[in-house]
Amino acid sequence: MVEEQSNETEAVSELDNPKSKAKPRTLQKREKRVVARKRTSKPSKKRDSDNGAGLKRGALAFPKHTILNCLRIPAGILDQNAGGECVDRDAAKFAKLGWSGEIAVEISSALKYGLLERPSPGKVRPTELARRILRPQAANDRIDGLRQAILNAPVISDFYKRYRGENLPEEQFLLNTAIDSFSVPKERAIDFIEVFVKSLKEAELLEDVAGGKQRVLDITESPSTSSSVVTEEIKKLSKGLSISASDTCFVMMPFADPLGGYYASIYKPAIEKAQLRAIRADAEIYGTGKIIDQIWNGIHTARILVAELTGRNPNVLYELGIAHALEKPVVLVSSNEEDVPFDIRHVRVIYYDMTDPFWGNKLIEKIAENILSALKNPAEAILFRAR
Repeated sequence: MVEEQSNETEAVSELDNPKSKAKPRTLQKREKRVVARKRTSKPSKKRDSDNGAGLKRGALAFPKHTILNCLRIPAGILDQNAGGECVDRDAAKFAKLGWSGEIAVEISSALKYGLLERPSPGKVRPTELARRILRPQAANDRIDGLRQAILNAPVISDFYKRYRGENLPEEQFLLNTAIDSFSVPKERAIDFIEVFVKSLKEAELLEDVAGGKQRVLDITESPSTSSSVVTEEIKKLSKGLSISASDTCFVMMPFADPLGGYYASIYKPAIEKAQLRAIRADAEIYGTGKIIDQIWNGIHTARILVAELTGRNPNVLYELGIAHALEKPVVLVSSNEEDVPFDIRHVRVIYYDMTDPFWGNKLIEKIAENILSALKNPAEAILFRAR
């Protein structure tokens, strides 16, 4: 080996010396082999030790499996090892599974849902959440546990929060949102949507509604109504947005109670939570001059609009038509789907359930989030684009 290295050194020195004699044929062949090795050699791939499962760097941020598919390994550990910690291969054995790369990915998915935890490097054990699901001690333990797993999972949790309280859109819109807004790799987007929808079904978070559609139930905790309390979701959506003190949000809604009373209790706090100034087509903008001119100006100068469609108020629909003509982004809200005109149901609509004791607080938070989302991506809230 030493002799080979010295020979290679001599070969290099001869190359550097233009007066050197021609190299022996054996050295020429050896140099060609060295160059070939350099050209074909690739840097070794490092392992991602974040989850201890031996996954390569670039592993998916979201679970690759649905919740129920991730329960068999925690169940095996509970049944065969009394829930004690064990190495990954033994965990698979307790679940009567042969070890493979796919099982390593399944363990990674279970960790993301919070069904497994790592008490020490290379070892796993079921979490209290997994025990709650697999061995419930109260009527709601299992379903509440499955729903908590949704909220634990990276990307899936954020995706759920985006659509909670809304009808689930068609698959193509889900795919576009996953790729464009959540940085899901294009080649993984279909897998992600499949896992997302199946997991929502397993957690009973999808409700069948009219027209063959499904609505995403909102089971998030009731947030504060105060506009000064900013949640993590609001912080995420606000990042990178530039909002000035003069930016307004025009509210299109009936004036008469009970809907009219929601302006002060729901819509204004929601808009202020999004750091905009709320205005409505009543005493706030009415002065001398034609009312229609003031409505037009209020809509035209607003950065974004919110429309309360409950009751199909003709004035609201008229103002919505103006917003359509001006191609303004509009956040749509209704207590029921029947009051949403059929030709705008393709746009995101927030549906609120007044039987929920926290419906008002949830609606404030959801309106604020959708306002910020529409400011970031106006196309998702513009009713129709001129052709």
